[in-house]
Amino acid sequence: MELQLALDLVDIPEAKKLVAQVADYIDIVEIGTPIVINEGLHAVKAMKEAFPQLRVLADLKVMDAGGYEVMKASEAGADIITILGVSDDSTIKGAVAEAAKQGRQVMVDMINVKNMEERAAEIDAMGVDYICVHSGYDHQAEGKNSFEELNAIKRVVKHAKTAIAGGIKLDTLPEVIQAQPDLVIVGGGITGEADIQAAASRMNELIKQG
Repeated sequence: MELQLALDLVDIPEAKKLVAQVADYIDIVEIGTPIVINEGLHAVKAMKEAFPQLRVLADLKVMDAGGYEVMKASEAGADIITILGVSDDSTIKGAVAEAAKQGRQVMVDMINVKNMEERAAEIDAMGVDYICVHSGYDHQAEGKNSFEELNAIKRVVKHAKTAIAGGIKLDTLPEVIQAQPDLVIVGGGITGEADIQAAASRMNELIKQG
């Protein structure tokens, strides 16, 4: 089980400062969609250059032109690129093919997918690397989480690794760990804490024990 830090509402200098404090406790650093919108793909490049020991995920949430988007993110240094599960199959397959060519990985974000188990099985058969259940910002505001969805995709996913994101904090982490995803994605549960280093260290400890 691995830990991914999601960075969303920061600029590049602030992102580097945050990651410098927790780099020893995380496996992947995510350049979130808001940063990509605000700063562009050079945010991915800057993070990869600053922390070459970490894998960098570009949370592009690609919905179309999968191959092209993966190619451009790869050029910027992204190790993993996100594609939306509600995308057309051809978009996902194009992303997977380009990622294989570039030596990168594809994570499919299942946000707003309705037929979760059926779609997860279809996507798993396309050769993606990760399938991620995700309670988005608006879902979290309504008190929703993705624990049940994680259990649902774990029933059908045979090849891809499973991931979970959205509102995970230290007090809910044990429940997440119990479901045994391959990757736990945490944003505010680390960056919103007074001592982000202590929070990341404790989460890393629990995840590695799990």
